Amino acid sequence: MNIFRRATVCTLLSLSLPLAFQGPGVAAAAPGTAPGHSVRGTAETGIELPRPTGRYAVGTQKLHLSDRRRPDPWVPSAPRELMVSVHYPAVPSGRAPAAYMTEVEARLLLEARGLAGIVSGAAVSGARTHARVDARPAKGRFPLVLLSPGFSMPRTTLTALANDLASRGYVVAAVDHAYESVGTSFPGGRVLTCRACERVATDEERARVAVNRARDLSFVIDRLTTPRAPSGTARGQRSLPYPRMVDTRWIGVAGHSVGGAAAAEVMLQDRRVRAGVNLDGNFFVPSAGAGLAGRPFMMMGARATHSPGSPDSDWQDAWTRLEGWKRWLTVAGAEHFTFTDLPVLAERLGLTDPAAPLSGERSWQLTRDYTAAFFDTHLRGRQRPCSTGPPPTDQRSRSPGCDSRGTGGCPAGHEHSARSRLHADPRCGKAPGNAWPSPACARTPRPRDVGPPGRRHHDPPRRRCGGGPAVDQERNPWRVRRVS
Repeated sequence: MNIFRRATVCTLLSLSLPLAFQGPGVAAAAPGTAPGHSVRGTAETGIELPRPTGRYAVGTQKLHLSDRRRPDPWVPSAPRELMVSVHYPAVPSGRAPAAYMTEVEARLLLEARGLAGIVSGAAVSGARTHARVDARPAKGRFPLVLLSPGFSMPRTTLTALANDLASRGYVVAAVDHAYESVGTSFPGGRVLTCRACERVATDEERARVAVNRARDLSFVIDRLTTPRAPSGTARGQRSLPYPRMVDTRWIGVAGHSVGGAAAAEVMLQDRRVRAGVNLDGNFFVPSAGAGLAGRPFMMMGARATHSPGSPDSDWQDAWTRLEGWKRWLTVAGAEHFTFTDLPVLAERLGLTDPAAPLSGERSWQLTRDYTAAFFDTHLRGRQRPCSTGPPPTDQRSRSPGCDSRGTGGCPAGHEHSARSRLHADPRCGKAPGNAWPSPACARTPRPRDVGPPGRRHHDPPRRRCGGGPAVDQERNPWRVRRVS
C-alpha cells in the first residue's frame, strides 16, 4: 500500500479504521476550549511527553497566520490560513505548561484512529508538555527549524521533537495546514477538519499537497523573519519579536510523511532553507531531490517500507538526484508513525502495536538524536569530536559475501567506513556562541552512504547530544544506514 495512503487510513496504533471526516470541514469546538489555552494538574492523567534534553527552558506561542494573497486550495473562497506553534529557547518560568492539544482536537484524532471509547480525549489533550506559554525568550539569535506533519495529522504530533530542538537552541515552528488534518482549532471557536482527505487519491494530487505546503512554509518564514510583519497569537495578542530571535542565515525544515516531501519542495522553491529532513514520507513530486544546489538532505524511515528496492518507495529516485551531503537511514522495527509522538503516548497509555515492535522510548530517541545531529551539523557547524574514550577506529568493511580481507568478489566501491562506539563526554557543551544545546554528547557512529557502487559522499552528523543509546550497525550491500 502506498505510504502516503497509509497515513490517511492507518490506525493510531493497532486498530485499522478509515478516517472519520467531519461534514464540510468545520466542526464545533467544545465549550471552554481555545487554541491558546494552558493546562495544570496534568499529573492526574499520568501522561507526559519526554523531557527535552537541551540546556534551555522552552517557551511557546500559537500564531494564527493568514495569507490573503493566496486562496486556500481546498476552499478557494477563503484565504490560506495556518496555525503555527512556535517553540523557542526561553528563560525559566513559573508559567503553566502548554496544553498538548485541545480536547476537541484530541477527540477527532481518536475517532479517526478508531480509539474513541478506548482512550479519552481528556487524557490525550491533558498530556503534560515541557513548554511554557508566552515565556520570556532567551537572549540571542537562534537557527529556525520548521516542522510539517503528516497528511491528516495535526502539528501537535511533532511536539516532543519541537520541544527538544527548542531546548537545544532552535526556534521551531510547527505548522498546521488548514483542512489537511483530522481536526485543528482556529480562533473564533472554529475547528477545521480534513477536506483534503476526501479529495486526494493519486500521486499527482499528493504532489500538489507537497507543493502547496512548501508555499505555506515559505510564508511562515516570511512572517517570522520580516521586521514589522503583522502577526498575532491565537488569543489575539501581539506575538513575540521573532525577527530579533531568528538567525535568518540558518533555516532548516523537517517533515513527517507528506511533510517530508514538503521539506524537499520548499528547499527547491526557497533558497533561504539550508537543510531538510524527510521522516518516512514519499516525495511524490517527479523531480524531487533535484535543484537543491548541494544543500544537505537526510531521509529517515522504516526499514520495511523505505529500504532500497521497496516497491512503494520513491526514495531511490530522489537519492540519485541529490547532489550534496545526503543520508538515507532506515530503522528496524519501525512503522509510519514511529517518527511522531504517537508511539510514546501509546506506550504511556498502556497500548501496544504488534506491527511496530520498536518501543515508544526507542522510537523517540532515534528520531530526536538523528534529527538533532543533522541540524547541529548543518545549521550550527558542530562537528568537533568529544569523547573520553579511545580515538575512533576506522574499519574497512565489505558487503555481505566478502571475506574478512575483502576478497570475496564484491563489486568495486562497496567499501564503507564504520566508527566504533564512543562514550559521552560531560565536557562537551563549552563551545562558544549561542549556547551549545546539551551538557553531554556522544559522537554519532558514521552512517553508511546509500548509492550505486563507486559513489562516495560527505561525512555524516558527528555529534549526537542528549544521550540515548548507541546505534547498531549492520552490513548491507547498498550501504543503507540501518538503526534498531
